[in-house]
Order: sequence, then structure tokens, then C-alpha cells
Amino acid sequence: MSGNSILNSAKYSSKNTDEWYTTYETIEEEMSHYANQFRDKVVLCNCDDPFESNFCYYFLKNFNVLHLKKLICTSYSGSKIDQIKDNVQLSIDIFFGDGEPVEIGQGYVLIVDKIDGNEDEEISDETIKKYLSKKGIVKKLKGNGDFRTEECIKYLKQCDICCTNPPFSLFAELFSLLVKYDKQYLLIGNQNAITYKEIFPYIKENKAWVGYRFGDMAFRVPADTEPRKTRFWIDESGQKWRSLGNAMWLTNIDIERRYHKLELTKKYNPDEYPHYDNFDGINVKKVADIPYDYDGIMGVPITYIKYHNGSQFEIVGEANHGSDNEFDLFKPKVNGKELFKRILIRRKDSEDVKRI
Repeated sequence: MSGNSILNSAKYSSKNTDEWYTTYETIEEEMSHYANQFRDKVVLCNCDDPFESNFCYYFLKNFNVLHLKKLICTSYSGSKIDQIKDNVQLSIDIFFGDGEPVEIGQGYVLIVDKIDGNEDEEISDETIKKYLSKKGIVKKLKGNGDFRTEECIKYLKQCDICCTNPPFSLFAELFSLLVKYDKQYLLIGNQNAITYKEIFPYIKENKAWVGYRFGDMAFRVPADTEPRKTRFWIDESGQKWRSLGNAMWLTNIDIERRYHKLELTKKYNPDEYPHYDNFDGINVKKVADIPYDYDGIMGVPITYIKYHNGSQFEIVGEANHGSDNEFDLFKPKVNGKELFKRILIRRKDSEDVKRI
């Protein structure tokens, strides 16, 4: 897989999912839906080593295809330059602007405003390698490259779109920064983040939504990752892998799928849709079972977010612990049995609801 081994290895904490590295294919697949919206934009990858991250590699390779105005990649000091493998082989002599070699443990930044190559064509790996080998292309940061530092926030302020896989434990912190500075974003995270107090209000108000890949996603993991029975494998090269069944892309970039309407086939029957013990609303087990003729509040699985259309349904709140935020209205129970978290919705004008 040419180039697909440049890994995002910023280590912000000891949590396992903070060291899961996004594949090139995952980024390429999602980006295929947004290409036109990146034209003339400044893109920031602020949790990504310029020599290892597949986010940086994707935007370097497609700099001219996307017609980017600028690319900024900042590296956290935990990055390991010598981990680059396979076909790209960027383990080369890399220098800061002052001629000092780049060393492991140093935060640094790559800023690109032009790469030689034909318009509308991918940049070759050899061209990328030569470009990154030039002295002065990489600049040393004063700090460690943590995206929360004032130094890195200055780069965030310059961007139009932030595109990265932040450490899962810091997902809400990055999201909050992007909202504070009114930036567009395309982020990989865990679906549980949808109900975080920092994020759910924006989901509810149709100011944030999920992208196209919502569900299973594979990640490369460090060599010291312990094997497990499920969602773990080692490929023919010895690379270890894990997958998540509840991964997602979160974005505020407009996408066509937001305007698809759910095709509803189920008619409301009180015997099939029990009321919650502690709230005036019905429980819907599956998205496919949402009734087309019920006007009250319905608790639906969190996977509903993948299909949400703001003109078809209103998101009223969530049912989780009943205390996480002002929109967490109750802890879902039916006949005394506690249920997994739910999204609470209510349908809008019946004329907007498509039936088959």
C-alpha cells in the first residue's frame, strides 16, 4: 500500500485508544465526499506528525487535487520519526530551518503553501520525500506541540478546516476549541462522544453531524498492544490492528446525506412500543422500527444520528444518566430494566415524512 504507513503517533495519554492510527484508506474514503469544499482552504492537522500521519500524507499527496491554499501540520513531541515503513521510506535526514536535525521528542510544524506538480494530479511519493527533505520546510516549536498550547492555537486560528484523529480522551477538548474559534472540522472519534455535554447541544441544534463512515473502522496499533479475542489481528507484515464498531467522523461541513429522509414503514402499535417508566415517551428498539404516525417523543438508538434529517425529525434531547447536561432528560428504563443511552426525537410536519 503505497504511502499508507505514515502513522499518527502523538501520545497525549496512557489510554489505549489514544494510540490508534488512522489508515490512508479511511481518510481517502471519507474525503471523497468533501473534495469541492476544501478548495482554496487552509487545512490544519494539529494532532499529526508531518512525517508519519496519514492525514498529513493524504493532504500532501492531494494538495493540488484539492486546490488547497495551505496545509499546516503540527507534531506532538511523542512522535517517532523512525517508525516510518513500507513504500514511502521517509526516514531521511530532516532538518529544521537552522540546520539542526529533527529529533524525537521535539514538537515541530510543517507549513505548505505550494508543492510542485501538475494541477488536479496527485503528488508522487518521491516528490513528497524531496519536499520534506528541504531545510527550512520544518520549523521547531517552542513547546511540545500539544494542540491545547497557545503556540498551537495560533495555528488553529489560521485554518479554515481542521482534519484529524485526536486522542479519544481529548476529543471534547479539541471540539470545544474549534467551536470557540468558529472553525470547520472533520474529526474521527468514538460514537459515545455524541452524547458528551460539550458536543450534544451542537448535534441537537443541527450545528454538527456525523459524516459518511459511521460504524466499523480499522486502526493500526502499537507493537506493544496486547492481543485480544475480538477485533484484533496481525497482518502478514507483522503490523497489529484493532477495530472499533462504534467509530465515526464528526463534522460541520455540509454534506448531501443530511438531506436524505428515512423511509418509514412501521405503524404505531402501543403493544410494540412500551412507554418509559420515568418519562412520557416510547422506546423504539431499532431505527428501522420508528413509527411514521407517532407524534410524541421517541427514544431511539444512538445510531439514529447517522440518518438524522433536521427537516424530518427534531432532536429533543438524550436519555443517558439523567444528569450529564441540560438535555440529558432521564435515565431510560422500561418495566424496571435500565436501557442503553437513547436519542430522543419527535417528528415534524407529517407532510415531511416519507412513507413507502
